[in-house]
Amino acid sequence: MLMSFIKFIVFQLLSQPSILLGIVALIGLILQKRPTNQVIMGTLKTIIGVVIIGAGANVISGSLSPLGTIMNHSFSIKGIMPTNEAVLPFALKNFGSMGALVMVGGFIINIILARISKFKFIYLTGHIMFYVSLFVTAIYVSVAHLNGIVLFLIGSITMGLYFTFMPALLYPYTSKITNGEKFTVGHTGDVAYWFSAWIGKYVGKPEDSAEKFKLPKSLSFFRDSTAGMAVTMMIIFIIAVVFSGYSYISKNISGNTNPLIYAIMQGLTFAAGVTIVLSGVRMMLSEIIPAFTGISEKVVPGAIPALDCPVMFPYAPTALVFGFISMFIGMIVGMFVQLGLGAFYIILPGIVPAFFAGGTAGIFGNSTGGWKGAIVGPFIMGIVLAVGTGYLIPNTGALASTGSTFGDPFYATVGLGFAKWVKEMTVSPLIGTIILVLVVAVLYILSKNRNKKLNQI
Repeated sequence: MLMSFIKFIVFQLLSQPSILLGIVALIGLILQKRPTNQVIMGTLKTIIGVVIIGAGANVISGSLSPLGTIMNHSFSIKGIMPTNEAVLPFALKNFGSMGALVMVGGFIINIILARISKFKFIYLTGHIMFYVSLFVTAIYVSVAHLNGIVLFLIGSITMGLYFTFMPALLYPYTSKITNGEKFTVGHTGDVAYWFSAWIGKYVGKPEDSAEKFKLPKSLSFFRDSTAGMAVTMMIIFIIAVVFSGYSYISKNISGNTNPLIYAIMQGLTFAAGVTIVLSGVRMMLSEIIPAFTGISEKVVPGAIPALDCPVMFPYAPTALVFGFISMFIGMIVGMFVQLGLGAFYIILPGIVPAFFAGGTAGIFGNSTGGWKGAIVGPFIMGIVLAVGTGYLIPNTGALASTGSTFGDPFYATVGLGFAKWVKEMTVSPLIGTIILVLVVAVLYILSKNRNKKLNQI
């Protein structure tokens, strides 16, 4: 009975971004003792805003999916394109129940740490929370052979630390990008975002922002994010169609639509999807941030929500495109690096992670290094994503049987290190090390000698 209730909470509520954030908005508004009409309106607009973001994301993914197929045909290379969808059915069947418990346990630890420490970040990207919890649970079960209460405790501690500290790592940069808005990012592109912001300081200047890019008057329409993105993506699709060949596109992709018209429409559809996402982000932020004040005042003083990566899109749409294109090129380079190294798993460039993770990384890189930062960080992380994911697959225990894995920068970097570390440890040292990490983390965050503020870079 208890397990059924927990599954309902995780699968039907917490893993649904719109419902989770709607509940958060509802609680926040009630704690502020807002009038009933404001509570209802704020809750519904938060939910609808997130639904709009999801609808826009689906439009973007739908428009980009054929591009991945076209590019793979152009390279004539057989390989793997890691996606959550490819590995999720297997992970749910074999680790879903314990993964749900680990997620709930980790979320509770996250709230406790936010309450007692200076790290006030509460992870609210429900589906990402569940994916990472499944990944961690799968590694602990199939590699370290943990089970039962030990698995639950160790998994919950691991996730609680992740939910708390990864958003904290990004907050100084999100605060700078958003001019002090009280939210940060909770997404598995986090390593790429941090790296791009870090390396941006060494390759460029923030005043040379991609948003200030000098253009001839005839190209000034590029300053409009919708028009600029539409033209850019139409060009990319047209180039891909030309290289892949009209006959292939007609037979396998576009159906009865002329390949050139198809390319143009896909580019326009992509731009429409981004516009939908931006609309949803504005609606959601306008409601969730004020509502979250109630929670930060009553439950976790100073609490800051960690939200999905599209919340950053409105702040630097040109840098978003720079980051997307550069990470995709980096992934192509990474694919050839794997071929050169004779890697067993060849990772094909993934368009969707390149857009969401690479585009957001471009925004972070732009904040510290201008347009150069928007290019360099995502490009390097594109190589790392391709190569790292290839090495991750054989280190994931039972998940390796799917021939794929989760496909974001976190998994290819921290996830790879975590999987290899667990693989090399026996159970006792593993438990001891986790407990030690927890003790050190608690001592660190409770230290009264930390005078440096989180919002300083």
